[in-house]
Amino acid sequence: MNRPFVSLRPEITRTHALVLMDWLEDERVTRHLSDSGSVSRFIAQAMDRTQLPILTHLFNQGGRFFMAHDRDDVPVGFVRLVKTGRDCEIVLVIGDHDNWGRRLGASTIRAGLKLAFLDMRADNVIAKIHPDNARSLKAFGRSGFVLHRETPTLKSLSLSSSRYLQLLREGAMASADIYITEIDKARLQSLVWLEQGPAIVDLEHEIERAIVVDPLQVAREVVTMNSRVLLHVDDEEKEVALVYPEDADERAGKLSVLSDVGAAILGYQEGDAIDWMVSDRTRRILIDRVVYQPESSGEFHL
Repeated sequence: MNRPFVSLRPEITRTHALVLMDWLEDERVTRHLSDSGSVSRFIAQAMDRTQLPILTHLFNQGGRFFMAHDRDDVPVGFVRLVKTGRDCEIVLVIGDHDNWGRRLGASTIRAGLKLAFLDMRADNVIAKIHPDNARSLKAFGRSGFVLHRETPTLKSLSLSSSRYLQLLREGAMASADIYITEIDKARLQSLVWLEQGPAIVDLEHEIERAIVVDPLQVAREVVTMNSRVLLHVDDEEKEVALVYPEDADERAGKLSVLSDVGAAILGYQEGDAIDWMVSDRTRRILIDRVVYQPESSGEFHL
């Protein structure tokens, strides 16, 4: 069974704020949140201070705040990342009680870890959890966290960046394997080192978790750099080439590996289906056929 898909989105609207307040009025949600009262007051005060439709800047004071959305683009929770020195604390809530038990928490943790380690460059991510919050303790434990310290009222769990990268490479953080050639990995890593932004975070995540193969041995069904691929994005069929940024031309169907769809298809195979954020909403991308792959044609210089 595929893992649930969760995306973290930084834009916070007044509608989101109202949803958050509803969640924080549910005793089942706030039972183990030590600061739920102050969070609720902060949201109410933020809405009173401004009539702006977008409240993102207010929620990012002292940390980074994200709404968690499910595969249907419905808000299901939130994540707050607060970096102090080289450590980053993660606060995570699945707000709608009806969503508990759907494994959304674990998927949200993985999405938060990608940002904390690959965007914010934390050395360690810390989760502080009430000892009675068995559901959260279990979810963070399954995501690789270990007990760091504890008191009668709080368990502090941690995950290091080196352990996170190890779990990525072992396939523990994703539901499907992807493949990348040694040559493509070297070229793409150079790109990651030179660029910044959300697309680079996604690309680095995919590079780190990919199984590295010899260009002579990569299966012809795998999407490598400069492959041409027949796709379905939801119900829309298109043929695209996966290229480096300097060769991109969307009108000609040449998609940069830093584009939403480009980063999504790297390393997948014919028949694979991927849920991915494309233009601020979740799309289902089906790789119908690899029309052309440089390696299978003996063109290793591309």
